[in-house]
Amino acid sequence: MSQARVLTDKELNLLLLFIKTRKHSERNRAMLLMTHYAGMRVGEVAAVKVGDVIAVDGSVKPDMRLTAEQTKGRHARTVVLSDSIRKELLHYLQARFETKQLIAITTTAEMKKPLFNTQKANGFTANTLCYTFHMLYKSAGLIGASSHSGRRHFLTKLSKHGVALRTMMELAGHRQAQTTMRYIDVTDDMKRAAVELI
Repeated sequence: MSQARVLTDKELNLLLLFIKTRKHSERNRAMLLMTHYAGMRVGEVAAVKVGDVIAVDGSVKPDMRLTAEQTKGRHARTVVLSDSIRKELLHYLQARFETKQLIAITTTAEMKKPLFNTQKANGFTANTLCYTFHMLYKSAGLIGASSHSGRRHFLTKLSKHGVALRTMMELAGHRQAQTTMRYIDVTDDMKRAAVELI
C-alpha cells in the first residue's frame, strides 16, 4: 500500500480555502491543522478533550499532555503546540462557545467533553474522523491524501528545516527512528538544497 501524499504548502492553503466554503469550517480547519501543525494522529485528535487545551486562565495551553488512553500504543506523550496552532484553536473555541471569555468554561463539566463535536454525537471516533478527512481531501481534489498526510507534512517540514531526528521522534510520539523516517518525504527542493551544500 502506498504512503499518504504529502501536501505542498500551496495545496494545504487551497484545502483550507476549500474548507472555508463548507459547513463546520472552523472545526474542520482546526482538526486538520492539528495533524499538519502539531503532527497529531487522527485518533489523538478525536480523543482530545476541551480541558486538554484550555488553561485555567482561559488561554490555549502551549502543550498538551495526552494520556496513554488517548494515544496509539498506550504511551502517554506531550504534544507541543506552536503559536499558529494555538491561534487556530483559540479561534475555533471562541466560535464553538460563542464567547471571548473562555475562563467561564474552565470550571464546568464542559472541560471533560471532546474538543471536536460531530453533528449527531458528542465526539468523533478515530474511524469517523478518518472518513471526514478522506472526504475533505477528496472533495478538494487532493487525490492520494489521507489521514496520515498531515503527520507526513509535519515531519517532512521539520526535516526540511534541519530538525534533529531525535526531536522529530519526540514530537511525533515515535519510539523508533525507522518509524519517523518512513514519514519523511524527500522533495526535489530538499535534494537540490542538499547538493548545494557541497
